[in-house]
Amino acid sequence: MPKLEPYYRDLPYSYATGLFPATACIKACPERCQRLLLSSKLRMTEDVRTLIGACEAAGVRTEQADHVLERISRKENCFAAMVYEKAEGVFDDRLPQIILYNPSDTGNMGTILRTALGMDFRNIAIIRPAVDSDDPRTVRASMGAMFSLNVRHFDTFSRYLDEYDQVPMYPFMLDGSVPLAEACRTVGKEPFALVFGNEATGLPANFVHMGTSVRIPHNDEIDSLNLAVAAGIGIYAFAQAFKAEH
Repeated sequence: MPKLEPYYRDLPYSYATGLFPATACIKACPERCQRLLLSSKLRMTEDVRTLIGACEAAGVRTEQADHVLERISRKENCFAAMVYEKAEGVFDDRLPQIILYNPSDTGNMGTILRTALGMDFRNIAIIRPAVDSDDPRTVRASMGAMFSLNVRHFDTFSRYLDEYDQVPMYPFMLDGSVPLAEACRTVGKEPFALVFGNEATGLPANFVHMGTSVRIPHNDEIDSLNLAVAAGIGIYAFAQAFKAEH
């Protein structure tokens, strides 16, 4: 087997570090799994046996790899990792989308991906430049949720519009024209896209005219909400509205 390298963006593979993300990977996309790396310090619990059994059933090699785990995770307490092949997702046009415009933090992105899966928003468009969705830190923050999502990357927002210019959009902005509750009342049976901007700069000003711009009302004690928090609030509210129509 070829030597595994510390992760960098241009590698054709990445690592789902941790027992739960590794298990999520083999369950959701066994065809992309290449190797399961285990630490000699890992206790043989029922969850570990289930993971190894799933790998055996999928023909995925399991190996003890203490030094590799320490090298790729840069931690001494990483006891398992799945090596998986990177792949672009395919959108399910029956479901709403989330557009992440130039996100820059692995933790925020992973948290949003996990929230999206929980609310059945499975189509995720990432507009570059952006943090790496396959960075092991992103994967870990999502707790493996990303393997059950359709994650696509677009070099520019214009490239996204080339395919999805007819999808109703709801950009989330501090100066959005419509409060969240009112925006949710406009949701119908057709899928739509929620748009969230960069952690520091938000969305460009021209997005206020794209679709229905949304604001999350809050008091004057804070200037804004954390991106992952704002996304969680928005995703939940729109998910309830969309379910009510179906």
